[in-house]
Amino acid sequence: MAEMDKARLAVDIGGTFTDLALEVKGKRTSVKVLTTPRAPEEGVLTGIAEILRHTGAKPADLGLIIHGTTLATNAIIERKGAKTALIVTEGFRDSIEMAFEHRFEQYDIFMQKPPPLVPRDLRFGVPERLDGRGNVLIPLDEEAVRALAPRIAAAGIEAVAIGYMHAYLDGKHEQRTRDILSKLLPALSITLSSEVSPEIREYERWSTAVANAYVQPVMDRYLGRLDQALRDQGFTCPLFMMTSGGGLTALATARKFPIRLVESGPAGGAILAAALARQCGLAKVLSFDMGGTTAKICLIDDGEPQHSRTFEVARQYRFLKGSGLPLRIPVIEMVEIGAGGGSIAHVDSLSRINVGPESAGAEPGPASYGRGGTAPTVTDADVVLGRIDPGYFAGGTIKLSPEKAGAAVDDAVGAALGLKRLDAAFGVSEIVEENMANAARVHAVERGKELQNRTMIAFGGAAPIHAARLAEKLGISRVLVPEGAGVGSAVGFLMAPVAYEVVRSRYVQLDHDKFDPAFVNRLFAEMHAEAQAVVKAGAPDARLVATRTADMRYRGQGHEITVDLPAGEFNAGSRETLIKLYEEGYAATFGRTIPGLGVEIMNWTLRLAAAQPAMPKCPPQPADKRAEARGRRPVYDPADQDMMDVAVYHRADLSIGSHVPGPAIIAEDETTTIVPKSFAARLSPIGAILLEKV
Repeated sequence: MAEMDKARLAVDIGGTFTDLALEVKGKRTSVKVLTTPRAPEEGVLTGIAEILRHTGAKPADLGLIIHGTTLATNAIIERKGAKTALIVTEGFRDSIEMAFEHRFEQYDIFMQKPPPLVPRDLRFGVPERLDGRGNVLIPLDEEAVRALAPRIAAAGIEAVAIGYMHAYLDGKHEQRTRDILSKLLPALSITLSSEVSPEIREYERWSTAVANAYVQPVMDRYLGRLDQALRDQGFTCPLFMMTSGGGLTALATARKFPIRLVESGPAGGAILAAALARQCGLAKVLSFDMGGTTAKICLIDDGEPQHSRTFEVARQYRFLKGSGLPLRIPVIEMVEIGAGGGSIAHVDSLSRINVGPESAGAEPGPASYGRGGTAPTVTDADVVLGRIDPGYFAGGTIKLSPEKAGAAVDDAVGAALGLKRLDAAFGVSEIVEENMANAARVHAVERGKELQNRTMIAFGGAAPIHAARLAEKLGISRVLVPEGAGVGSAVGFLMAPVAYEVVRSRYVQLDHDKFDPAFVNRLFAEMHAEAQAVVKAGAPDARLVATRTADMRYRGQGHEITVDLPAGEFNAGSRETLIKLYEEGYAATFGRTIPGLGVEIMNWTLRLAAAQPAMPKCPPQPADKRAEARGRRPVYDPADQDMMDVAVYHRADLSIGSHVPGPAIIAEDETTTIVPKSFAARLSPIGAILLEKV
């Protein structure tokens, strides 16, 4: 196979399913297999074998494998990472536990803070100190570092995070500490805060460094096993990892900074939605990704998702901000809630139906899977409501039991509330959809955005089932279900560029006599060189595209907002431009500006990405043509609150322009699209199902 014809394979490990998408010569094939939590690489290899069998491709035909995984996140949530120690500036070993010194749940007297990943007896202080300008106040005590080696070895420590005060300005003390320990303990995994998160504010920086150290041995072993297994099976192509920031990175970088992989799957979905938004000329989009374990909602404006450097993992109160471990890494900004197909429903002490955040996952799975699960899930409710064909789930590879689904719904919900089976199942469905609608509303309000005029792009195995009903709740009148929606994140991986993001904390005042454009230009030149070395390693011949941002605030404020920076060199006139951009962003977020206050910049960020070929624009929608249904089956209608016989179409039977009036079902191997009576569906020129309110 010629080099340009080489196939590309994307693999996304989720909490319930492992999704695969293979693209060769413009044709895409997808497969969905159950995740194997105890050994994730087994599910990956099973899926790869199945998709190669489907397509007839050989390992030698592949030019690239792209992989995203939840393993790093799960290791932190389940506290199954490496035994880790933390070395900090003397006197600061409790900073990681003191955290922000505030109560995220003010009125809960039993509130539990997330325990640090490193217990107090494994946190060590070393005499050293830099000041806020990077000057050495106390030289590094190298003998104190050497004295730690036998204590680290005796404690059976696998990984160490090193975080010194103001190391974001100059990491020389951290680097010297690593050199000493590496010589004395060659097998030790070491993470430097100045490398993984070179930003001001020591708690977030150290929290990120500790999390990276905690998952590094686990991820290194997993990626090593997977890489070796692929080589043993004859795959010689590069293996790239999807990062939470929406870019691809080489295996070596992923093994050094595995913490950047924590939201890799959801990031792939956002990339897919952003690409479709650009292709279809959609200025405002709501990306809705609902899989087996969680639902993710992301706002996309002008073809670009929102980006952030702040993320929380392992929240004690799963969706309460401040209750988790903060990470300062590049992420695509989205809200994630425990509302997937496997989310478990129960009735609380106030006789209310609750859904999630607990999930049945892949083992034992929903009751209808017949794999030992007894608790009712969203999938079980959908089976009872007729939305899922029990014999055609996951393309028929998983046979579902309607009776087990109904019995679970009856036992846990119906009996507790005195509801008939249909009403209990509809209650579960309504609650999960209302949870997602509320999360979307709050997410939009917090960012000064609106929802009503957006197009929803729905993907993930469960999203097309619930998309139209969710759109109705949010006042959205257009829903797009892309081709391959059931494995949407994996498809998004295929569209992701090789990319890397670099950040620097450098305090710059925008006063007339204090702004130094030459300093800023030198800073970005250094950042560009660092990012270019990483990106060129993965895409040596690519044209590179840089995007730059700054974290800015009014003088005296405690936190910043992120502002997009223009391209080109900075000069004396850039000061006014920067102030104007900041005030526009501040007004969009808070509805006003504050006159008379100076503006300052704390952090500078540069993202370098390999340029991607532009996708062809979507042609105009052709005239409607009649679609032929394969049959009919009863499906619950929320408006009539009863089962109705509706037409069942198969996506493979539809052609461009096919018109499907609601109520109807459009089935495919990896998902099912529900078309309620208030919507009509059409197959768009790019092969996506377009649902529009009638």
